[in-house]
Amino acid sequence: MFMPVFLQLLSGFEETVKVFFLTLLFSIPLGLAVCFGSMSQFSPLRWLMRGFVWIIRGSPLMLQLIIVFYGPGLLFDLPAMPRFTATILAFSINYACYFSEIYRGGIESISQGQYEAGQVLGMTRQQIFFKVILLQVIKRIMAPMSNEVITLVKDTSLARIIGIYEIIWAGESFIKKGLIWPLFFTGVFYLVFSGGLTLIFGWLEKKLAFFRG
Repeated sequence: MFMPVFLQLLSGFEETVKVFFLTLLFSIPLGLAVCFGSMSQFSPLRWLMRGFVWIIRGSPLMLQLIIVFYGPGLLFDLPAMPRFTATILAFSINYACYFSEIYRGGIESISQGQYEAGQVLGMTRQQIFFKVILLQVIKRIMAPMSNEVITLVKDTSLARIIGIYEIIWAGESFIKKGLIWPLFFTGVFYLVFSGGLTLIFGWLEKKLAFFRG
C-alpha cells in the first residue's frame, strides 16, 4: 500500500516543485524592478510602487489567488486564464513585493560613503552598483531571502484553492479511503525540500562570508 500512496504523493509534489521554481524564476527579477521603482527619484512612480507593495503585502495570498483567477471573468467578462498560469502570476506578484522590500533594505544598508568613494574614482553609478555594491547587498539579504524562499515552499499548498493538484490535495484525497497517514506523510516531502534549501543557503552564506561589512 505504501508504494501507490508514495507515487501519488510524488505526482502532487511535482506540481508543488513546478510552482516553487517558476515563482522564483519570475519573482526574483520582478522584485528587483519593483525595488528600483520604489526607490525612484520620480515621486509618482515611487509612491505608486510603494502603495502597490503595501496592498500586496497587506492582503492574504489566498485572496490574491482567487482575484487573479476569477477576477477577470467576473469583472470584465474575459475568458478565465489557465489555473496553473493564474497560480504562477499570483505567486510571482506576491513574492516579488516581498523580495523588493528585502532588496531595498539591503541596498539602503550600504553606507553612502561607498557611493561617494566610487564617484571620486571616476566610476559611473552603474559601475558602482555592479562592481562595489551588488555583492555586499547579496550577502546582506541572503538570510531574509532564504526565509522567504522556505516560506514559499509551504505557501505552494495554497494553489489547491483554485484547483491545482499539489501534494496536500494528493494527501487529502486518501481521507475518503479511510487513510489519514498519507496526509501527514506529505510533511516529509516539505521537510526534505526545506532542509535541502537550508543547506544550499548555508553554503552560499559561507561563500559570501568574506564580506564582513
